[in-house]
Amino acid sequence: MPDDVRPESASGHLRAEDEVVGICRNLIRFDTSNFGDNSGPGERAAAEYTAGLIEEAGLTADLFESAPGRASVVTRMEGSDPSLPALVVHGHLDVVPAQKQDWTVDPFSGEERDGLIWGRGAVDMKDMDAMILSVMRSMAATGTRPRRDIVFAFFADEEAGGDYGARWAVEHRPELFDGATEAISEVGGFSATIGGRRTYLLQTAEKGISWLRLVAHGRAGHGSQINTDNAVTRLARAVATIGSHPWPIELTDTTRAFLDGVTELTGVEFDPDNPDRILAELGTVARFVGATLQNTSNPTVLKAGYKHNVIPGTAEALIDARTLPGQEEAVLATIRELAGEGIDVSYEHRDVSLEVPFSGNLVDSMISALHAEDPGAPVLPYTLSGGTDNKSLSRLGITGYGFAPLRLPEDLDFTGMFHGVDERVPVDSLKFGTRVLSRLLQDY
Repeated sequence: MPDDVRPESASGHLRAEDEVVGICRNLIRFDTSNFGDNSGPGERAAAEYTAGLIEEAGLTADLFESAPGRASVVTRMEGSDPSLPALVVHGHLDVVPAQKQDWTVDPFSGEERDGLIWGRGAVDMKDMDAMILSVMRSMAATGTRPRRDIVFAFFADEEAGGDYGARWAVEHRPELFDGATEAISEVGGFSATIGGRRTYLLQTAEKGISWLRLVAHGRAGHGSQINTDNAVTRLARAVATIGSHPWPIELTDTTRAFLDGVTELTGVEFDPDNPDRILAELGTVARFVGATLQNTSNPTVLKAGYKHNVIPGTAEALIDARTLPGQEEAVLATIRELAGEGIDVSYEHRDVSLEVPFSGNLVDSMISALHAEDPGAPVLPYTLSGGTDNKSLSRLGITGYGFAPLRLPEDLDFTGMFHGVDERVPVDSLKFGTRVLSRLLQDY
């Protein structure tokens, strides 16, 4: 159990930004590493801490497990106008694993150094969890009621697709989200410098997930013999072909709108034959955005054989394919064709792509909340190359946006720290985001 895992009581009417740093550090101290095979420590301890903060604020916390240790927490704050649809504000408690020897600090220390909070989850996404909890507690402590019901949810298992978290909750506890039509979560609302101006990226789309398994078949035999039906050779050829396939540039409505905004800010037009020219204007977010101009298919795992002099009869590979909206079936067909004969292609996990409007009352309210703290800053829609728990909520007809607001230093490679080493978030950014989120949840 981490030290100092409880912040000061909400009964003292602390402002949200007075609590957010302590809550973020405490959450990081819980090792909630998700290895994707249900072998990690789980989220139970962090969920109990989260539930304790909720109960301390006078709300009812519903803590439930989908499997031993795989815990999520949900609570609802009643609004003043029951005619308005509810809003879901959600985060996830799990994190990807971290190798301590690769880090400058202990990744589960929650250390505060040089004005930043360091640790696994500092950007993905215990920072946002802390912002949500601190705003919720401040509202409860001061008797501030939102206009509409707000469902606050903290899910397990997002980093492995949500089968033990958001998807499980949607399938087994859908009543928790009754009346909800919209949601906000990661990954958007953060700033980047584009054309010399601090610009905020609001996530209105995300690519679909196609995690594929390739199984190559061949003739087993002695390693000293000639074997023209070698499963390893067949698999290696397929993996190399799929991994190096030049997927064409295809722009969704969201990405077109984003690139038009970048052109307006920089004067640089998008050239499909040379996309690097406009991507160069994006600084540290170029990798995030560059992956949304096309479908992708990256080999990630290879497995074959058990002895040096034995040719195995099968060989396996895992492919992480991310698909643009409406492209899933076409991508699968292309990968099957690239794999060739003698290779079975099947899904390990799949989930939908999302694309929602960059318009409407919620979008207007998010932009207004940002502008109240950073007047006149441009706000652009963008597509996330990864996935979020908004995919699971979409099964209930809930429209999800990425909005975890952070005003970031220009020299901080924020997007590069997702799943990276030395993950860290500036204290000032957390406090800024807490103020923005507080305005949004009180006013919308």
